[in-house]
Amino acid sequence: MKVKSKLSNIKSQEQHEERTVFDARILDSAGVARTVVEYRESQKIYSQGDSAESVMYIQRGGVKLSVVNEVRKEAVVAILGRGDFFGEGCLAGQHTRVGTARAFAPTTILAIEKNEMMRLLHDKQALSDSFMSYVLSRNIRIEQDLIDQLFNSSEKRLARTLLLLARYGKDSHPHRTLPNVSQEMLAGMIGTTRSRVNFFMNKFRKLGFIRYNGGLQIDSSLLSVVLHE
Repeated sequence: MKVKSKLSNIKSQEQHEERTVFDARILDSAGVARTVVEYRESQKIYSQGDSAESVMYIQRGGVKLSVVNEVRKEAVVAILGRGDFFGEGCLAGQHTRVGTARAFAPTTILAIEKNEMMRLLHDKQALSDSFMSYVLSRNIRIEQDLIDQLFNSSEKRLARTLLLLARYGKDSHPHRTLPNVSQEMLAGMIGTTRSRVNFFMNKFRKLGFIRYNGGLQIDSSLLSVVLHE
């Protein structure tokens, strides 16, 4: 029963993961005024403390969000991909960026001015509904991440993070190729050391859960690590 319950929770999580991807066609149909910006790999999009004046939408590529404390220790907050928004805190009164955003692959960003986005959310019901669904789904994901951080081992957290980054459950292919995510970045996401991540990645590879073939590929059998008591 416990395994069935956990499997049900994972499937529910996958469904939420599906809904977090915002359909860019809604932006087109709403006639949103925006700026398209191209970023190269590792290029900074904005820095912690910068003025928050726009909402960003990822059209292509991927973005790492991180924060740095007073002793310059960095923590990775999220890894986002195509169809994700970030920087939307400006709509809720954030005047400065609370973290740093950096492209971890060649990335195309749609930047929408705060006032323009607020006007459209007020005037365009379809866009407002879809954006609200996206924000709520991402809040659920953040809550799940916090629970995972509090109660699961670093091995389980790594397995779950790899599955989510590979968008497990989105198609019928048995292997999913991850974006360009380093072990150091994974360590920052799950709250452990790079050496621990390296240890578990080698273990997953030997068990056939992952493989390196033109990139890091994730097998759906990695789910067994998440379900294991």
